[in-house]
Amino acid sequence: MNSSFFSSNSGIGNQNFFADYASIRNGSYARLMKAYYGKGTSSSTSTSGSRSSSGNNILEQILEERRNPKVSKEVQEANSNLTTSLSSLNKSVSALQNDKTYEDTKNGSTAREKVASAMKDFVSDYNDTVTNAKRSTLSSQTSHVANIMRNTSANADKLKELGVTINANGTLMLNEAKLKKADLTKVQDLFSANDRMSYGSKITSRIQFASSAHVNTSNTTDKKDPDSTPDIGASSLKEAGKALASDSLYAKIKDKDGNETYDIDKILGTAKNFVKNYNSMLDKAGSSSNSGVISNLSQIREKTAQNAAALKQLGISLDAKGKLSIDEDTFKNADMSKVQQVFKDYGSSIATNASLVDYYMTTQANASNSYTAAGGYNVQGGFRYTDAI
Repeated sequence: MNSSFFSSNSGIGNQNFFADYASIRNGSYARLMKAYYGKGTSSSTSTSGSRSSSGNNILEQILEERRNPKVSKEVQEANSNLTTSLSSLNKSVSALQNDKTYEDTKNGSTAREKVASAMKDFVSDYNDTVTNAKRSTLSSQTSHVANIMRNTSANADKLKELGVTINANGTLMLNEAKLKKADLTKVQDLFSANDRMSYGSKITSRIQFASSAHVNTSNTTDKKDPDSTPDIGASSLKEAGKALASDSLYAKIKDKDGNETYDIDKILGTAKNFVKNYNSMLDKAGSSSNSGVISNLSQIREKTAQNAAALKQLGISLDAKGKLSIDEDTFKNADMSKVQQVFKDYGSSIATNASLVDYYMTTQANASNSYTAAGGYNVQGGFRYTDAI
């Protein structure tokens, strides 16, 4: 029964299964139904008003149980184990993303042996995570595990080439003999940290979201904390972009000799903040599969590429991976009026897209505990979002 919550065929009707399942397991429904029908046996001597009052009380009890369900020791253990297994999974994915894993060690293990060992750890940690997620009631974490499973399913053929197959219950099975004969570059490409859309990058992204969720393992569910949305730098990038586009940043001040000049240190500080948050946003939001995030990141990259020559004259360079870097000396010696001119349009435009990235990422994170087992998610109230992979 547990595996049905994570099966690829789960649909919209499954959106409340986790909560219902938890209530069934910990006996909440059983206690409430006994209370209801126990009172119902003497209903023949009760007035319709008392029956209505009793029904309302039962409804309140059901709602209270759904809001603050009791938790069994088994569930507490699963909740704690899920957090631990996610951390272990993150380490095993990192090992498969590490270039040194694919290099022979002098007087030591061969690359093939190291990859086989790393893949074995990955499969073990993945299976622990899936198993614990099925028993856990930490919806802000299990939602992301469901998405990890969806990504795994989408990469089933590539994994199969490497000797990794998906079992009916969603866990993985490793054929070490087949892996040792596989092309190691295919393993490296599949888990590449440099490709934001690789299988490994998407898993890492989901683990980071799950790890950032505010979790209290002593309760059945994790309560949503408005401050638990991961900081991806988009909001800060928006503010830095707006500041670099503003006239106030370039207001001249008097130096020690009484001459009017730009506050170069302040402008430089704002530019450095812009670059830092630009790169942070690409790292943390770049592997998102939310269409709104993808669209706005694409526009940001395109606008930056279009302004690459102008930015370079200011000491801000764009590398092959789309990241920015700033040469402080070049920037300080640049004409601040040109800095203002470049960022007047570019900075404000980037700020707009960054604001939208922040919005979509926040929406995605806040709605995550309504994920279906297939990896899409539904928000009660008639709104439905699809996190297409």
